[in-house]
Amino acid sequence: MSDQIYHTLDAAPQKVAPFSHATEIDGWVFVTGQMPTWPDDPEKPLPKGIEAQTRRVMDNLIIVLDAIGLTLENALQVRVYITEFERDYAAMNATYQTYFQPEKLPARTCIGVTGLAVGALVEIDLIARRPSE
Repeated sequence: MSDQIYHTLDAAPQKVAPFSHATEIDGWVFVTGQMPTWPDDPEKPLPKGIEAQTRRVMDNLIIVLDAIGLTLENALQVRVYITEFERDYAAMNATYQTYFQPEKLPARTCIGVTGLAVGALVEIDLIARRPSE
Protein backbone atom coordinates (compact mmCIF):
# COMPACT_ATOMS: atom_id res chain seq x y z
CA MET A 1 0.00 0.00 0.00
CA SER A 2 1.39 3.40 -0.94
CA ASP A 3 1.36 6.60 1.06
CA GLN A 4 -1.52 9.01 0.87
CA ILE A 5 -1.01 12.16 -1.18
CA TYR A 6 -2.82 15.40 -0.36
CA HIS A 7 -3.10 17.74 -3.35
CA THR A 8 -3.53 21.45 -2.63
CA LEU A 9 -3.25 23.20 -5.96
CA ASP A 10 -2.46 26.82 -6.80
CA ALA A 11 -4.22 26.58 -10.19
CA ALA A 12 -7.48 25.30 -8.68
CA PRO A 13 -10.27 27.47 -7.32
CA GLN A 14 -9.63 28.94 -3.89
CA LYS A 15 -10.78 26.64 -1.11
CA VAL A 16 -13.91 27.72 0.80
CA ALA A 17 -13.30 25.34 3.71
CA PRO A 18 -10.47 23.23 5.21
CA PHE A 19 -9.84 20.49 2.62
CA SER A 20 -7.42 19.30 -0.03
CA HIS A 21 -8.44 19.73 -3.66
CA ALA A 22 -7.84 16.00 -4.06
CA THR A 23 -6.44 13.09 -2.11
CA GLU A 24 -4.85 10.01 -3.57
CA ILE A 25 -3.82 6.52 -2.56
CA ASP A 26 -2.86 3.49 -4.67
CA GLY A 27 -3.92 5.26 -7.87
CA TRP A 28 -7.36 6.17 -6.55
CA VAL A 29 -8.04 9.91 -6.65
CA PHE A 30 -10.83 11.57 -4.68
CA VAL A 31 -11.58 15.09 -5.93
CA THR A 32 -13.32 17.47 -3.55
CA GLY A 33 -16.67 18.85 -4.65
CA GLN A 34 -16.14 21.84 -6.89
CA MET A 35 -18.28 24.95 -6.77
CA PRO A 36 -19.06 27.33 -9.66
CA THR A 37 -16.46 29.83 -8.46
CA TRP A 38 -13.83 31.43 -10.67
CA PRO A 39 -10.29 30.14 -10.10
CA ASP A 40 -8.71 33.49 -10.96
CA ASP A 41 -11.15 35.68 -8.99
CA PRO A 42 -13.04 34.08 -6.07
CA GLU A 43 -14.86 37.38 -5.44
CA LYS A 44 -16.41 37.42 -8.92
CA PRO A 45 -20.17 36.68 -8.82
CA LEU A 46 -21.21 33.12 -9.59
CA PRO A 47 -22.40 32.45 -13.14
CA LYS A 48 -26.15 32.86 -13.59
CA GLY A 49 -28.29 29.76 -14.08
CA ILE A 50 -27.75 26.04 -13.79
CA GLU A 51 -26.17 25.57 -17.23
CA ALA A 52 -23.49 28.22 -16.65
CA GLN A 53 -22.84 26.99 -13.11
CA THR A 54 -22.56 23.38 -14.29
CA ARG A 55 -20.04 24.42 -16.97
CA ARG A 56 -17.98 26.35 -14.39
CA VAL A 57 -18.01 23.38 -11.97
CA MET A 58 -16.99 20.93 -14.69
CA ASP A 59 -14.23 23.28 -15.85
CA ASN A 60 -13.01 23.52 -12.24
CA LEU A 61 -12.92 19.73 -12.01
CA ILE A 62 -10.86 19.68 -15.21
CA ILE A 63 -8.42 22.19 -13.67
CA VAL A 64 -7.93 19.98 -10.60
CA LEU A 65 -7.55 16.80 -12.65
CA ASP A 66 -5.16 18.45 -15.11
CA ALA A 67 -2.96 19.72 -12.28
CA ILE A 68 -2.43 16.13 -11.09
CA GLY A 69 -2.03 14.61 -14.55
CA LEU A 70 -5.52 13.23 -15.14
CA THR A 71 -8.58 14.00 -17.28
CA LEU A 72 -12.32 13.42 -17.04
CA GLU A 73 -11.71 10.15 -18.90
CA ASN A 74 -10.18 8.87 -15.65
CA ALA A 75 -13.41 9.59 -13.71
CA LEU A 76 -15.20 6.45 -12.53
CA GLN A 77 -17.80 7.85 -10.10
CA VAL A 78 -19.41 11.30 -9.98
CA ARG A 79 -21.73 12.80 -7.40
CA VAL A 80 -23.85 15.80 -8.30
CA TYR A 81 -25.64 17.94 -5.73
CA ILE A 82 -28.28 20.42 -6.91
CA THR A 83 -30.45 22.76 -4.89
CA GLU A 84 -33.42 22.98 -7.28
CA PHE A 85 -33.74 19.35 -8.33
CA GLU A 86 -37.07 19.44 -10.14
CA ARG A 87 -36.33 22.70 -11.91
CA ASP A 88 -32.67 22.14 -12.84
CA TYR A 89 -32.11 18.39 -13.25
CA ALA A 90 -32.72 18.21 -17.02
CA ALA A 91 -30.71 21.34 -17.83
CA MET A 92 -27.82 20.23 -15.60
CA ASN A 93 -27.79 16.83 -17.37
CA ALA A 94 -27.76 18.45 -20.80
CA THR A 95 -24.68 20.48 -19.88
CA TYR A 96 -22.96 17.72 -17.88
CA GLN A 97 -23.14 15.13 -20.66
CA THR A 98 -21.24 17.37 -23.09
CA TYR A 99 -18.10 16.77 -21.00
CA PHE A 100 -18.04 13.00 -21.58
CA GLN A 101 -17.97 10.61 -24.49
CA PRO A 102 -21.36 8.83 -24.63
CA GLU A 103 -19.73 5.40 -24.36
CA LYS A 104 -17.51 6.44 -21.41
CA LEU A 105 -19.89 7.88 -18.85
CA PRO A 106 -18.81 7.44 -15.23
CA ALA A 107 -21.20 5.96 -12.69
CA ARG A 108 -23.18 8.78 -11.10
CA THR A 109 -25.42 9.77 -8.24
CA CYS A 110 -27.45 12.98 -8.28
CA ILE A 111 -28.82 14.34 -5.03
CA GLY A 112 -31.22 17.20 -4.35
CA VAL A 113 -30.07 19.29 -1.39
CA THR A 114 -31.47 22.28 0.50
CA GLY A 115 -28.35 24.42 0.17
CA LEU A 116 -24.72 24.55 -0.96
CA ALA A 117 -21.72 26.70 -0.02
CA VAL A 118 -21.39 30.15 -1.62
CA GLY A 119 -25.06 30.05 -2.67
CA ALA A 120 -24.31 27.69 -5.55
CA LEU A 121 -26.98 25.80 -7.49
CA VAL A 122 -24.67 22.83 -8.16
CA GLU A 123 -21.62 21.10 -6.71
CA ILE A 124 -19.89 18.06 -8.22
CA ASP A 125 -17.24 15.74 -6.80
CA LEU A 126 -15.66 12.67 -8.33
CA ILE A 127 -13.52 9.61 -7.88
CA ALA A 128 -10.93 8.84 -10.55
CA ARG A 129 -8.31 6.17 -11.05
CA ARG A 130 -4.85 6.55 -12.50
CA PRO A 131 -4.18 4.18 -15.40
CA SER A 132 -1.95 1.21 -14.58
CA GLU A 133 1.64 1.75 -15.63
